[in-house]
Amino acid sequence: MIQKPYTKISVPIEINGEVRQVDFRPADTLLSVLRNQLSLTGPKLGCLNGDCGACSVIVNDTVYKSCIMLAIEAIDAKITTIEGLHDTPIQKAFVKHFAFQCGYCTPGFIMNCHALLQKYPQPTYDVIKEWLSSNICRCTCYQEIEEAVLDVIENRE
Repeated sequence: MIQKPYTKISVPIEINGEVRQVDFRPADTLLSVLRNQLSLTGPKLGCLNGDCGACSVIVNDTVYKSCIMLAIEAIDAKITTIEGLHDTPIQKAFVKHFAFQCGYCTPGFIMNCHALLQKYPQPTYDVIKEWLSSNICRCTCYQEIEEAVLDVIENRE
């Protein structure tokens, strides 16, 4: 039996405030479209099963792991990658508190922390710990990341 290859679809997707035309197969993940078609390499290829969070992006104000989200699910959504954040308080706090080592997981952590602070302007320590548990860093402890989040909370005007 001859299998017919998936036909690509061409749709506009809003990424980082800009509408971009992309062509993808219905089975393509959002991560593969971001990295391979749009050259947005901030979301990292990690576990490919939604465990590590290196590929985290914000879709309509909610954090998603783009390695397990189909690109077709992002049609009519507003997607933000690390490239779409510009001098946010959490980015500055990560630098101030050295909340990274190798940096591979850092974009995912920043996206997760940014979304946390958007949803919960004054999160409890337990909420911060819970949110951070959805991302994995193998190079450092989470203390510096927690300090970065707490710094943003303490220094809000």
